[in-house]
Amino acid sequence: MATVYRFKIADSWSPATLPMQRLAEYMAEFARFLGQSEHVHFEAIEASSAVLAAKVDEPARPKVEERIGSLRAGTASEDVRKAARRLDDFLAADNATGALYGDDDNVILIPFAGKDRPKPIVFGPFREEGSLEGQIVSIGGEDETIHIHLRDGDIVHTKLVATIEIARKLAPYFLGPIIRVQGTGNWVRHGEGVWELRSFRIVAFDPLDETPLTKVVEKLRAVEGNEWDSVPDPVKFLLSERHGEGDVH
Repeated sequence: MATVYRFKIADSWSPATLPMQRLAEYMAEFARFLGQSEHVHFEAIEASSAVLAAKVDEPARPKVEERIGSLRAGTASEDVRKAARRLDDFLAADNATGALYGDDDNVILIPFAGKDRPKPIVFGPFREEGSLEGQIVSIGGEDETIHIHLRDGDIVHTKLVATIEIARKLAPYFLGPIIRVQGTGNWVRHGEGVWELRSFRIVAFDPLDETPLTKVVEKLRAVEGNEWDSVPDPVKFLLSERHGEGDVH
């Protein structure tokens, strides 16, 4: 016999007002949360609050029960915890709370705090002089303050501003080499230790030399009287010095 699990979205949407795109997001994350995708089927959106009902085939029931039980016990795997966090994030964004029920509508298996979860602690803002590095990927603005976007690997800093004069000097480096900008930033620190840049005013910049380390070593070895020929692996040595690793093994 199939088991039905219900995910209730309370204090917000009803079946008549829940947008289709948002419904799809909830359904996709609910499916990830339950797992066993080939044995989990959408059953219905039930009345009153928006309640998503999913039917779990009998062969998959023990596995789904195990996933839910592990979350209640605090031993869940990362994929289960991630799906639960995402569902809770959706609820918080929708100013809603939620709960997971099984066949018994009177027993909450997993509560979702949503909008009622504790607000994260934020420290700051802190004003500090510093520098950022990256490639300029956007320059724009219609007033005296020009907005600069700087890509550093997978991170794009979007809160950078500069005067028109500095922006004109930066323009030739658009989508060009890596640069280092100096200035004053406003930062906040979240309770989990993550720093967030709120704003950064650029006052100066320098293009960085992108010459490969191997080429740098060749130039150094060409200088008379240097001792680089005695270093067995100069590139490794330079990298260790840069990252403060001390001895190289």
